[in-house]
Amino acid sequence: MSPRKNKSLGMPGHYVAPQTGAVTSADDALLDDYRALNDPERRRAVERRGGFFVVEGTLAVEALLGSEFPVRSVLAAARKAELAHSLVGGRAQVVVRSDAEVQAITGFPFHRGMLAAADRLPLPALGDVIEGAELVVVAEGLSDHENVGALFRNAAAFGVDAVLLDPAAADPLYRRSVRVSLGHVLRVPWTRLAAWPDGLGELRRRGFELLALTPAPEAEPVDTVARDIAARRPKVALLVGAEGPGLSDAALVASGRRVRIPIAPSVDSLNVATAAAVALHLLSRFDPA
Repeated sequence: MSPRKNKSLGMPGHYVAPQTGAVTSADDALLDDYRALNDPERRRAVERRGGFFVVEGTLAVEALLGSEFPVRSVLAAARKAELAHSLVGGRAQVVVRSDAEVQAITGFPFHRGMLAAADRLPLPALGDVIEGAELVVVAEGLSDHENVGALFRNAAAFGVDAVLLDPAAADPLYRRSVRVSLGHVLRVPWTRLAAWPDGLGELRRRGFELLALTPAPEAEPVDTVARDIAARRPKVALLVGAEGPGLSDAALVASGRRVRIPIAPSVDSLNVATAAAVALHLLSRFDPA
């Protein structure tokens, strides 16, 4: 879907509130992007079909404006109008409504006061995403949007070069994923492996050592593996699976090594995002200095 052209502020068809300078649009079609945000199934269908996505909150809007995604519009509550215009700087149309109107549009009380809609871009090729990468995360079967968002936030925190998703993983551009990631899904390079688990073989052919994170007792302790990795410095792909089923047998077979995080025997496993954070902390070569 081609990006919408941005409309100039102050042109005919807009109303400027004298007290705030807030600009509202007579073209309510822009607001269709934000309707019924509280209906996840409908939103996933509408956004995929329409080739766009919605982000919420100041941090996410800032991340969006700093990304390559074409911004369609920004919807701001009146109390956030000045901030919204300051952030957008004329790069997209800002539609301002009262808190009550924003709630009626989105379908829930919206306290963050700012949303934005942007066009999706074609997913990049695997080779383009991992060019020059030394540490990547590969996620299989993550259906929970919050876990996906948390995984991207962890990836950004520990200097991961890219996140790769299997075909079944949840949409990183879904509103909840973007929010939980603090906007990092718009910053960390990512794509999907079209073939699963064949795509893992492609990573190996490109020189990556595959580490499958699993609670299996026979797996190597991750701190031991991390010391070995630090000494040899190979390119690494850390594989993580969904909570409950974990990584599939096919993914485990395709991996070179299986690693585990030692935990109390009374606990079955860690949350996938938490486990990834622990492993990435040990495997990361990121130096904030």
